Amino acid sequence: MSELEDRMRAILRASPTLMRVMTVARDLDLPDWLVFSGAIYQPVWNHLTRRPPEHGIKDYDLGYFDPDTSWDAEDAVIRRVASHFAPPLRDQVEVRNQARVHLWFEDHFGEPYAPLADTAEALERFAAPACAVGARLERDGGLTIVAPFGLEDVFAMRLRPNPRREPKGLARIIASARARWPEVTVANA
Repeated sequence: MSELEDRMRAILRASPTLMRVMTVARDLDLPDWLVFSGAIYQPVWNHLTRRPPEHGIKDYDLGYFDPDTSWDAEDAVIRRVASHFAPPLRDQVEVRNQARVHLWFEDHFGEPYAPLADTAEALERFAAPACAVGARLERDGGLTIVAPFGLEDVFAMRLRPNPRREPKGLARIIASARARWPEVTVANA
């Protein structure tokens, strides 16, 4: 996976808004944070299809892990992060404490969600392996890539069900992706 990780790092570094989001997260010293999902795999798709780095990116999911699962604690972090961005980016950075997801996920998405041990574990539950990728800008400037299913699906522009969960929500993800990247392929396994 090292060659694909290196390619991904170069692509992510060429996305100015993503790098801004990661720089703020790093500088705020959020606990166990990752930017993940579309903010990470979609710049790769844009690179592969020769589109601008930020084409089709709707938001920047910023997850962190704090054992304080109170709404007040999460809200304070959301406001703290938001204060570092001007509109429209302020509204595009979606901050969520991954330690709290199990408290609201079933009501929102209609399926149970066991508590997580850390932010990276959330990636294992994403609907498709291509979506299950995160990145963190380290203090030394390095980029850590977290991809529990590898990066092959991302670079193949392939959407397939996560083998560890029911494929709920995958049809919506496929339709949304194909509207922005018609080159996306779909596989059953």
